[in-house]
Amino acid sequence: FYYLLQEYDPEFSELFKVAADFEERIERNADTHLLYARLIATLARKETLLPYDRYAVAKVIEYSARLVSDGERLSMHMRSVVDLLHEADYCARETGHVVVSASDIQQAIDAQIRRQDRVRDRLYEAILRDTLMIDTLGKVAGQVNGLAVIELGNFVFSQPTRITATSRLGKGELINIEREVKLSGAIHSKGILILSAFLAARYAKNQPLALSASIVFEQSYGVVDGDSASLAELCALLSNLANKPIKQSLAVTGSVNQLGQAQAIGAVNEKIEGFFDICAARGLTGDQGVIIPAANIKHLMLRQNVVDAAAAGQFQIYAVENVDQAISLLTGLPAGEADVDGKYPEGSLNQSVAERLNELANISKSYAQKPERNDKEE
Repeated sequence: FYYLLQEYDPEFSELFKVAADFEERIERNADTHLLYARLIATLARKETLLPYDRYAVAKVIEYSARLVSDGERLSMHMRSVVDLLHEADYCARETGHVVVSASDIQQAIDAQIRRQDRVRDRLYEAILRDTLMIDTLGKVAGQVNGLAVIELGNFVFSQPTRITATSRLGKGELINIEREVKLSGAIHSKGILILSAFLAARYAKNQPLALSASIVFEQSYGVVDGDSASLAELCALLSNLANKPIKQSLAVTGSVNQLGQAQAIGAVNEKIEGFFDICAARGLTGDQGVIIPAANIKHLMLRQNVVDAAAAGQFQIYAVENVDQAISLLTGLPAGEADVDGKYPEGSLNQSVAERLNELANISKSYAQKPERNDKEE
């Protein structure tokens, strides 16, 4: 707002000459942990709250890291921290505690979520009742579990969503069905164009890209924006072209660039937890999990039940650096790397994709070579 007013109001800079841009988060280390603990003690005295034991302080610091969705940073939004301290103090007094414990902090956090989670629970209920179709078992070609994010004020949660891709003979068109019906934001449309560029650069350098493909978020009735599903969309398309099924026990999040590299996305914790909640409700098998970009590892601040399930081998979290690693995990097949002649190893997924695109190019060429039929009578 400051810079907007400065841009449009010529007198604003004369009235407000000193700009001070405050950082909203700080680096997380041993020194800032100690400073944060002192800050919590100061706030407790100022607000006349019960004292906090060391485990409660650690829980507040963990909560602060989750506020900024970064395991290496802490939030400096004091209003959110003070609100949590007040609610935890109330919980402690209700149970007769003279010192606020970690369980009181967790009770306050749970209460904050419970007051806002009605929409999330109805969506998850629709998935568990198979009204919204999400598979967590089996294998299907051209179909992958993506992870959309919904924000309701300060409450952020993820909704698993099915992404499908189809392909056929065409002229290099990659149809974004959301865009065709004006339900695709600019960034999502950009992500689809990047997928088209990736396909042409990798598989069709010396031949026409003779396919027409369609990508869609199934059972999505609102605007889709952001490029955090582009990795999942690309994997669905490669699976369809290669005719190799994708494990439905895995979900994918991540952006991808023209080189096929996986790029960091936002709300990674909520996305993992959203798919975990559906899998847990149906029963964890040990095969379920989420694929994330390796660049998002530093942002992981997951709920304790997700951490416990991952430690027990009941739920997996895979970090990938590129689309080849992701598609290998999803299909169980090696992606394959091209040799100096541009050929992929026998039995690799990339070989199957290249063969299919080559087949489509040959079919397109054969149609172009056919003489036009002359229906005129002599």
